[in-house]
Amino acid sequence: MTYTAWSSHGPRIALAVSEDIFHRRRLGLATFASADGIDLDNIDDKDGSLFPAVIPDPSGQPELALLHRPLFPGTRPEQTACSPATREVDIDRESIWISYCQMALNLKPFRTGKFTFHHRLASPVSPWERLKIGGGTPPILTRFGWMIVYHGGEIDVPETDRHVLRYSAGVMIFSEEHSLVINYRSVEPVLTPTLPQERDGTVDNVAFPTGIDRRDDLGTPDRFDVYYGMADNRIGVARLDLPEQMPNRGAADARAAKV
Repeated sequence: MTYTAWSSHGPRIALAVSEDIFHRRRLGLATFASADGIDLDNIDDKDGSLFPAVIPDPSGQPELALLHRPLFPGTRPEQTACSPATREVDIDRESIWISYCQMALNLKPFRTGKFTFHHRLASPVSPWERLKIGGGTPPILTRFGWMIVYHGGEIDVPETDRHVLRYSAGVMIFSEEHSLVINYRSVEPVLTPTLPQERDGTVDNVAFPTGIDRRDDLGTPDRFDVYYGMADNRIGVARLDLPEQMPNRGAADARAAKV
């Protein structure tokens, strides 16, 4: 499992293992190989989530894959929120990245190597995610492919002139065979902060997805409970039902770049 660790150096992604969820053994920080001269170990990073099964890396080898959101200097919402609302969305905003590492299940105690094959998987495209996007729920395999419910940030301009950040959630589905291929992406959010508990709290205007549970216990494998943060003050749950057919292709991200 992954969690966000915080120190004087900023946030980093940390790893832990558990056999029963109640007892955990910390493995320390996730480590990353450098890419194009960028020392990713010294870059703030959050929203890490692991695929629950090994998947092919870009060379076709089965590896452990991690979704994460590097916070490169100059890309934070508080730094980009001052840009005009009409500014073109670009890949310099916070984005969802994927990295891979070799894993030997027979190692005792279990440990991982450095994550490599870094790839900017998806960047802000739609207006509701103009400022940033990042991971949310861990990937879960559906009949359409690997699905995540991710978060996006935009500027909400209410009746006053005060700019307010708003965090909403959308759906992204990757190919089961090729994790770098996005088969579907929400053009509009599937969950927005509309309830009073979502609009007023520790951080206002936040619906932030974090957990997902397939309702096999109800005999409905296409139904999911999505757990999400409500204004960073409460935990809410929303129901997500997969349609019989995948909708027309959502917003693509042709500008995603490999490094």
